[in-house]
Amino acid sequence: MRTSPVQPRWHRPTSLEEALRLRAGDPALRVLAGATDLLPAVAGAEAWGRAHPRDWLDISAIPELRGIGWEQDRLRIGATTSWASLRDAALPPWWDAMRAAAARVGGPQVQARGTIGGNLCNASPAADGVPPLLVMDALVECASRGGRRELPLGAFLRGNRATALADDEIMTAILLPRPAAAARSVFLKLGARRHLVISIVMVAAMIEAVDGIIRAAGLAVGACSAVAQRLPGLEAALTGQRLVDAPEIMQSAHLSGLSPIDDIRADAAYRATAALTLLRRAVAA
Repeated sequence: MRTSPVQPRWHRPTSLEEALRLRAGDPALRVLAGATDLLPAVAGAEAWGRAHPRDWLDISAIPELRGIGWEQDRLRIGATTSWASLRDAALPPWWDAMRAAAARVGGPQVQARGTIGGNLCNASPAADGVPPLLVMDALVECASRGGRRELPLGAFLRGNRATALADDEIMTAILLPRPAAAARSVFLKLGARRHLVISIVMVAAMIEAVDGIIRAAGLAVGACSAVAQRLPGLEAALTGQRLVDAPEIMQSAHLSGLSPIDDIRADAAYRATAALTLLRRAVAA
């Protein structure tokens, strides 16, 4: 006798309180919002007969998890804020790196549907949102029924597809300290084509320069390590230097903390060379 397949459960709460109650009651629930990463992964698992999550917690209908706004001196970005909203946000030039990253994520359909929180929780080494947020000293806010906590983005991302999110937690927001008015940022991405492509290398740079002198620098490289990396040694080397001299100051030794790999998109040596080239271009821009 044939048995009926077990139907997956799909929860779509409209409040964070309800979502956290469901999450605490069943940590096996897979949290989703835009699902632009998750559904292709599930389809691939189905095609190859691999196991995958069957029960879902859809947080896309919770209003307080969406939107961009100031809370005193911090910019709060809701976890389910779309790439299109990030791309079109009316913010100063220090936001340009995130604006550019959002414009390069997939195509218009993915940008309208995909979310910044999903990008971070997916924890891909090539996650486009990570380098811009790293150079802006982003904090990640996580909530459970026991309360909320904040941790630096670099601590939240623990490795390839690994985060510090607890089984009963949901990411609720990304928090950015207000940058200096003089700060400017740039995001550059290298791929096999301009859109709909996984990055070979990507970089973000935030520079605060006054009268041509670098007062502060933030530099990050993605797709060259298990998680995107800040480059504190290079940032220190650039601080106090003339902005026009910065590209020549940057050398391959400053990237020694990266660990690029060989894969189908590029080999490690090419990634290392490309990362330095993109960093020089970003600072020159």
